[in-house]
Parts: sequence; structure tokens; C-alpha cells
Amino acid sequence: MSARQGTRRIGRYVAAASVTVAAGSAFYLIQSRRANARVSYQPAAPLQRDGSGRIIPPTFPQTKSRLDHLAELQKHSTASDPYDLLVIGGGATGTGIALDAATRGLRVALVERDDFSAGTSSKSTKLVHGGVRYLEKAFWNLDYNQYELVREALRERSTFLDVAPHLAKPLPILLPVYNWWQLPYFWAGTKAYDLLAWSQGMGLTSSYLLGKKAALDAFPLLRKDKLTGALVYYDGQQNDARVNVSLAMTASMYGATILNHAEVTKLEKDASGRICGARVRDTIAGEDSEHMVYAKGVINATGPYSDAVEKLDDPKRKELVAPSSGVHIVLPKDFCPDEMGILQASSDGRVIFFLPWEGRTIAGTTDNPCAIEREPVAKDEEINFILKEIRKFLAPEKKVSRDDVLAAWSGIRPLVRDPKAKNTESLVRNHLVTVSDSGLLTCAGGKWTTYRQMAEDAVDEAIRVFHLTPGANAPLTAASTPDLDTAHPGACQTHHIRLVGAHGYTPALPSQLAETFSLPADIAEHLAACYGDRAWEVASLSPSPTRLVPTLPFIESEIRYGARRELAQTAADVLARRMRLAFLDARAALETLPRAIDVLAEELGWDAARREEEWGQTVRFLHSMGLSRELMGLTREDVLAGKHRERRNSFDGRRAAVTAPTSGEGRLALPAHANLAAKSIALDGAETDH
Repeated sequence: MSARQGTRRIGRYVAAASVTVAAGSAFYLIQSRRANARVSYQPAAPLQRDGSGRIIPPTFPQTKSRLDHLAELQKHSTASDPYDLLVIGGGATGTGIALDAATRGLRVALVERDDFSAGTSSKSTKLVHGGVRYLEKAFWNLDYNQYELVREALRERSTFLDVAPHLAKPLPILLPVYNWWQLPYFWAGTKAYDLLAWSQGMGLTSSYLLGKKAALDAFPLLRKDKLTGALVYYDGQQNDARVNVSLAMTASMYGATILNHAEVTKLEKDASGRICGARVRDTIAGEDSEHMVYAKGVINATGPYSDAVEKLDDPKRKELVAPSSGVHIVLPKDFCPDEMGILQASSDGRVIFFLPWEGRTIAGTTDNPCAIEREPVAKDEEINFILKEIRKFLAPEKKVSRDDVLAAWSGIRPLVRDPKAKNTESLVRNHLVTVSDSGLLTCAGGKWTTYRQMAEDAVDEAIRVFHLTPGANAPLTAASTPDLDTAHPGACQTHHIRLVGAHGYTPALPSQLAETFSLPADIAEHLAACYGDRAWEVASLSPSPTRLVPTLPFIESEIRYGARRELAQTAADVLARRMRLAFLDARAALETLPRAIDVLAEELGWDAARREEEWGQTVRFLHSMGLSRELMGLTREDVLAGKHRERRNSFDGRRAAVTAPTSGEGRLALPAHANLAAKSIALDGAETDH
């Protein structure tokens, strides 16, 4: 770009930023009611101590088991006693809807084919953000819808941080500058972003400018040559699957029936052709365990699978979702500072995030049209694209290669289809609420940050079209929670309903846990950040913490807690969605798998056949998290003997296939119990069904 072109671009952006400032000021005046909307919580009650001054760990009410939820579902098997709402889908949107409906006093049930957050909702960039790039596009393209999306997301960002303080936090993100004209460009953009947030009383720490030396001090591994300086702005970061599970458990606390591993096989209709419920199969119990569930209204909140559920209603329904693959990779901790991330424009005009997360470094994402798969696998070209983009801003001496990749996954974004859009990257992330002629309400699109607003809009529409009466079924725990606004029964409550674990969470919790249970600092920090005040119960399940992986803070009692209190039913439920280990290190998850299966067998009463089946299914799942094909061939006994450490965990399918043992047909020799019949892996590394 020439200096003249750069100057012109600056001028255009400054003009756009001026419009942002004016718009932000106007919103500040006309929406001042939001300025004081942030929830102000009372501090947690002081902990009790015994006569010796030792902390007495708090106790918590017993939660409903999966059998309890299943029994509740079976009570509504007749048309004379329907639920108000049946929600299909246990991702962020579905569990958000269940919580919203339950806290309004509606009788609600949620069923999920797999596990809470098993799909897209566990595979995000882990950000709670308005979207700096969406704001830029809003003004360059004069797109008011994009602007509204950013404004809504910034408002929801604030609520998100308030209701889940243990699971979400502010995170500074650095924008490295390598051309002089980018400094005023980025400065205007980040200040416009700040102003839009602050105009609604929803701002975080203000963005600021760094010179070259300060930028390198903040991010030592940044490429030095041609570096001019940097801008730092703030967004939020979250533990997505833990938030999703907490939404489900909080909805259960307020009276909702919540059932994972329960698949809708048919939408039931009455004599007039209106949907009146669904047939639900309990996949844990087996093929013959199917139940009829009646409801006044059915909500489709299945994300990428929205079209599949819509076709259960009407096979001729036009497709609504334009699926897009978002791939992320995980690298060791030392690639990124603990408290600073990077956003950098990629070579194809998108952005690459490079962020600290759970003691690792997460990088992504891609944004490519894709087919819908239940367990998508990150493609080689997408992983290589991310690595190539990372190398552009990392110092040359800090070499990053495929061997550094600890995990990789592909999440399918359920973007709402726009026939005029040329590619998925240009699609708006707005959500859409529609109702079919037969009464199926579908909530699709959107993004993680705006899950709560999506849920509110969906429940508002459900109350209207299904003629429901909010407040008729008071939440079961209304008398025992300080969060419910009893002065406005039936109104949306989720602006101030804190998630399970938030009520007793304080910054002092890690040190209190360490003092009480003699925990190492990293384990205490981990438990507090993942479970909030429920960390007291997690830590108390074992007299002495047993690390599952020597270098990571995960402990065995988390497996027991997941099975007892968070409806975990499989090893993948625990390793991926309760503990996040599979997302941090696929090989470490494989190493932990034998013990995870043993503990779950104790908790859930598994026999030898179920243990064997669980091994094969979980190894297959770990392949979708980046476990190499050669490691997939290992048996439980191999892993216990440490043979997984002897083999290179390469993402190169060709090399893995050549070095791994093969059958007479030229395919990898997998154990019979691996349950991988659906994936025939050829010698050249290609998968026949992928």
C-alpha cells in the first residue's frame, strides 16, 4: 500500500470512527437506563470456622440425578399433563432457553442427543466479545445489522461476566502494528469499540497504545522487525463447555427437566396437524428405551442440526443454516503470556486469535463452508493455514511446527443462511427466531456471547405463539435464592440469575481451598475457576488430591463430581466437557482414559462390556480432538504400559499410516473393540467418509 493510499484509508476510517462516536453518544443519551444495569452482588457470606480456626467447608443441596430427570420426563407422557415447553438441543442456546423459561415459572424440559456442549458450544474461540472486526465491517459496508450485532454483543458481554464470574473474565488483546498508518487506524477503531461499550455502561478497561519496546515487554515472542508499536483492547474470555454445563445445572436447580444422551426420533402432531410433543429415545438405556413427551410448545435449538429437526416437521423445508468450519489448535503455554492475547489479520482478510487459555495457548480460527458431521475432524490444510499465519507475527527464533500441536478441533458454526452472501465469512452472526405452520419454533444463528439474548427472544416468542402463562409454575427454589425478582413474576430473569458456583465465589477462594485441603496452588486455582463455590465439594471427594496428569491440575475427584452432580455419562463427557483435558492435550486425555473409565465404572455401575465399548468410542472421539491415527490403534493395556509415549503424536496422516501396523487390506489395524466401523482409514491417510 502506498503512503497516499494509507492516508486515504486513515481518512475513511477516522470518518467512520466519528460516526461511531456520534452514534455511541446518542445511544448513551437514549439508553441511559442501561448505564446502571450491571448487577451488584452482595459479597459471599463469611465461611464458618471451628474452634481451632480451621475453615468448615460449606455444603450444598443435593442435585437431581439423571434417573430423577428421566422419571420427570416420563410423568409427562400423556396429553393431559404436558410441559409448557420441550427444548431440543443442549448447547448454549438450548440450555439458555431452558434456564430462561424455568425462571419465568414455566414447566420446561430439555433433551440433548449427545452431551451438553458436545458440539459447537464447546469448540468456540473461548471469547465473550462484541466483535471488533464486525464493527469495522459495519462502517466500511454501511451495514446497520452488523452494528446492531456488536452493540447487542457488548451488552451481553457485561451480563456474561456478571453471572459467571468464575468462568469468565476480561482479557487484554494486543494488535501488533507493522505499518505506520495502522496506528491511527487501530486507535480509532478500538476507541470506537470502547465508546460503544461505555455508552451503555458496559465497558471494560479502556484500550491503550504501546510503543515498540512496551509491546515487546508485553509479548516477548512478538516479531521485532518492522514492528512500530501495538494497540491493546479488552474483551472477555470464558470456559465455554463449563459455562454450558453450568447453564444446564442452573436450569435444573430452578426446576427444569434436563436430560442428556436423549435423542428426539419423531415430532408428534395432533389431529389438527399441530406439534404436541416428541418421541425421545434414551441412548444410554438402548434402542428400546423410547418415551413420548407432550408439550404445549416445542423449540428447536440444535445449532448446526436445526435443518435436520425442521425436516422432522416438514421434509420439504428449505435449509436455514449455512454451516461453516472453525478450526482451532492448541499449543504449549510458553508461546503466549498468561494474561495477554493477540489478534492479527490473516492473509485472506479474516483474523487469527492467539490467546492464553487454561494453561495452554489456543490459536484460530478458520471460516470455511463445510458439511455437517457429528464429530468433525480438523483438516490438515486448516491446521497448516493457522500455523502459517502464526509464524508471521511470532519471532523467527520461536519456531512453531506441527509437532507443537497438542490438540486440534473443528467446530461447526450454525450461521443463518443469506442467499445473497458470497461466502460464510460475510454472513452476519445475528440470530433468527421462526415458527412453522405446525408450531415448531426454531432459534438459529447467533454466537456464544449473545446466547442469553437469543434465549430471551425465543421464550418471548414461545409465550406469545403457544399462549403460555408465565409465573404459573413458580421455580422450585424461589424461596432460597436471592437472584429471583419476585416483584415481576413471569418477566425475563436471566439478566441477573447467577450460574451454579457463582454465589460463593470470591478471589480468595483458591487460597481458602489450598488452606483447607492442603492443595497445591495450581490445583486450587483450577478448581475455583472451573467450579466456583462448588469447588468445596469437588475437593472434599478425595482426602488427598490425585493428579490425573503429572503436569496438569486435573484431579480424580473431578471425574466423580461430574458423574454425581453434573450428569456426566461417558468418558468423553468428563474428559472434554467437564474437565476440558481433551481440548488441552489429546495425548494426555488418552493417558487419562483408563483411570477415567475405571472411576466412571464405579460411579455408574458399568460392566466389562460397557468399559470395552467406552474405550473404543472415546478413542474415536479423541481422534476428532487431534489424536493421531497411530495412537488410535493402542489398546488400554498399551496405554497402561506407556506405549503411547513411544509413538510420535503426529498430525500427518500419511506418516502415521506408514508407521502404524496395518491389516492385510492396507488399513490401520485397530482393536476389535474400538467401535470405529464408520471410519475406514486408508493407507494414504484419507478417510473414506470424511
